[in-house]
Amino acid sequence: MASDVAHAVSGELRGKNAHLSGATFDSRTLVMGQLFVPIVAERDGHDFIPDALARGAGAYLTSRGGAGVGKMPGTAIVVPNTLEALRTLGRWARESLSDRVEHRVVGITGSVGKTTTKDLAAAAIGSALKVSASSRSFNNDQGVPITLLNAPDDCQALVLEMGMRGHGEITRLAEVGLPHISIVTAVAEAHSALLDNLDGIARAKGELIEALPSSGVAILNADDERVMAMQSRTTAPIITFGEAPTATVRITKVELDHRAHATVHLATPWGEVSFALPIAGRHSASNAAAAIAAAGACGVDVHAAAAAITSAPMSPNRMRVHTTSRGVVLIDDCYNANPKSMVAAFDTLAAIPAKRRFALVGTMAELKDPDIAHRAVAALARRMDIHLIAVDTNFYGESAGSGDPALGPESAGSSLTLQAAIDHIDMFGEGDAVLVKGSRVAGLERLVHAFG
Repeated sequence: MASDVAHAVSGELRGKNAHLSGATFDSRTLVMGQLFVPIVAERDGHDFIPDALARGAGAYLTSRGGAGVGKMPGTAIVVPNTLEALRTLGRWARESLSDRVEHRVVGITGSVGKTTTKDLAAAAIGSALKVSASSRSFNNDQGVPITLLNAPDDCQALVLEMGMRGHGEITRLAEVGLPHISIVTAVAEAHSALLDNLDGIARAKGELIEALPSSGVAILNADDERVMAMQSRTTAPIITFGEAPTATVRITKVELDHRAHATVHLATPWGEVSFALPIAGRHSASNAAAAIAAAGACGVDVHAAAAAITSAPMSPNRMRVHTTSRGVVLIDDCYNANPKSMVAAFDTLAAIPAKRRFALVGTMAELKDPDIAHRAVAALARRMDIHLIAVDTNFYGESAGSGDPALGPESAGSSLTLQAAIDHIDMFGEGDAVLVKGSRVAGLERLVHAFG
């Protein structure tokens, strides 16, 4: 009820009490009866309250209810700060689920692979339990509380993705989500413009491990020394995953098919399993191993978990491979990019049989030294005989080309605007394999859609 929400956030209820079912901060996706939470950011979410009410919002939070404000439309809950209130509500929702989810709340962070691991873990755990997981990449101060508020009352496990853009953010998210099982996938150069270096990134990611109770479980990547060093930051038991001989959940073999989808073989404390992944890339085997580790920690039979992973629904724009109507094998990995994930995507492209291989790449955002990182990607493309086409960015230093894609073997790369790249789609055809990858701000999903 709206009155319960008002009490939870110490807010003032104005208007009629109302039954509420879930919450959202996006009026465009609002479902009738939800609480609308206007976020003040680049745009002020308060401006969308009329739209939210028109779509059937049961109530809304607002920080515009001070003295002198007249009658407010609908049912309002007045708070000093809507984002702070949302975090408080998330913690309130999490605590209300404690008896049902018990020790099966999984928090996931890492520089790469968070969302894929979240999708695979949700499927694996969901083979035996009713699980609620973060939608898409709902992994920040808005997304984590919304995930908790939208969890069904009868869920038995939670899988929460937790992102990081600076020190203290994961600590704050863990205080809302209260994970009992924490996974760190990797430490790599991502958001390095906001942190000092890889050690700084590791310190920030390790906040998720520090947040564990001693009765919890830390699931760590055995192939990443900075992740393994996080063992000292918790008294909780440790499960490791990876290809290292000492890994608790050990990858014993990975086989790729003609579309670079992997069949993964694992040795675990709960038995040996083999299964195919619904996503491309050898690197995805590590994410799958982490997911199986989480299922085992939740008491789920790993054979059932492995079977569920093979048909796991995956978030969009992440290592999706399909053949277009023109016969192009397209790798859609345009949701995000950093140097480590770029290498993995190039390896996947190289593993696909093709007459010609192209990488249409956008910027890698929030890097401390973007020019160095971009030139390293261009050098990698040359070594791997991949024709690199930079989209709305410069991967070549002072020698950047532009305009004409120059597809001949004598050309290692070129630069195009996004619209020009879309206009040149017809230069790709049967026998070509094309990777589309960049940070979210590059907007390369438009290019993916143009391929059809």
